[in-house]
Amino acid sequence: MLILESGWLADQLKILWQILLYLLPVMPVTIELTLLSFGLAILVGVFVGIARISHHPIIEKSSKAYVDILRGVPLLVQIFFIYFGLGKVLHLSSFVAGVFAIGIGYSAYLAETVRAGIQSIPKGQYEAALSLGMSRAQMMRHIILPQSLRLVVPPMANDFIACLKDTSLVSVIGMRELTRAGREFYSQFFVDFQTWLVVGLLYLVMTLGLSRLVVWVEKKFKVHGLGERGG
Repeated sequence: MLILESGWLADQLKILWQILLYLLPVMPVTIELTLLSFGLAILVGVFVGIARISHHPIIEKSSKAYVDILRGVPLLVQIFFIYFGLGKVLHLSSFVAGVFAIGIGYSAYLAETVRAGIQSIPKGQYEAALSLGMSRAQMMRHIILPQSLRLVVPPMANDFIACLKDTSLVSVIGMRELTRAGREFYSQFFVDFQTWLVVGLLYLVMTLGLSRLVVWVEKKFKVHGLGERGG
């Protein structure tokens, strides 16, 4: 019995090792997709977040509609829409369509985070900037945004982790990332439990690594006095 169990364990370890070797080459693709998507989300999200507090009614309402629409439609539907809709017209590859869809989808959530961060700055900061003769643009650039970004970096870092996990959705449009590679291995060798075990563990390794990064970011950008009790 011990010999049989030992042989079974060796076979299972061999299978897990084969799966790992098959999946490791696509991990950089998943990481690249995450970085590019979230980079796009930050660029668009900051711009839309500032537009959300604009005194111009058209800009404010347009940015609000942008956020409401994207937050109200599932990310998977947005991926289908961009790849099978715009992608066919603009001849986008599955990778580019995935970056665009995830980036735009997450930009709506980051826009609300940026807006909340800006509005959390005390009004005295605005009044002080205006009293110094700054224009509204100068005030936002030199006074408000530097302070608000320190507040929103930690929640944005957490969204970064969520973005990594949501990259698995682009497997439905044929992009070969970690989840897609897992499906390919299963379809070839019909090893289900072990395949998804390894896929899950690889996602876990990446998210745990990013979690450590989030902790460092929170310490780096912590605003002293927030969340602290007086002695």
